[in-house]
Amino acid sequence: MTRVHVGADHAAFEMLTDLVAFLEAEGHDVTNHGPHAYDAQDDYPVFVLRAAEAVAADPASLGVVLGGSGNGEQMAANKVRGVRAALCWTDELARLAREHNDARVLSIGGRVTDPEVARSMVRAFLATPFSGEERHVRRLRMIEAYEADGTLPAAP
Repeated sequence: MTRVHVGADHAAFEMLTDLVAFLEAEGHDVTNHGPHAYDAQDDYPVFVLRAAEAVAADPASLGVVLGGSGNGEQMAANKVRGVRAALCWTDELARLAREHNDARVLSIGGRVTDPEVARSMVRAFLATPFSGEERHVRRLRMIEAYEADGTLPAAP
């Protein structure tokens, strides 16, 4: 069982509802950061940033953010310190985001992703651990150093 924080907007409201039910049926501890009702004028940052902040505050949790394309949602989630969000559209990308990049948030485009594919990607994302391989750790440390103080590694 994994603690999963989810957030979306109106463009992915149906998929959000479907994934919350799916995750709960799979036995996960789900926190739905909204929206909780359809509103064609809602703004994804309200819900996505709450989900990403909750993931950042809870190292044992993961997150899923959803929107029309998933692009803006990924960008918003990546603004939260300590969160790496990956926009995915296949199981393979979802697995690699976890295995190689230690992504903690999966972003999905509700208007461009079949619900069955979304469920499969979420399952793959949650089931895949970070490999911890030295090359991946080294690269993530470079990103973290840049985020912290703008340090760039020396060019080869």
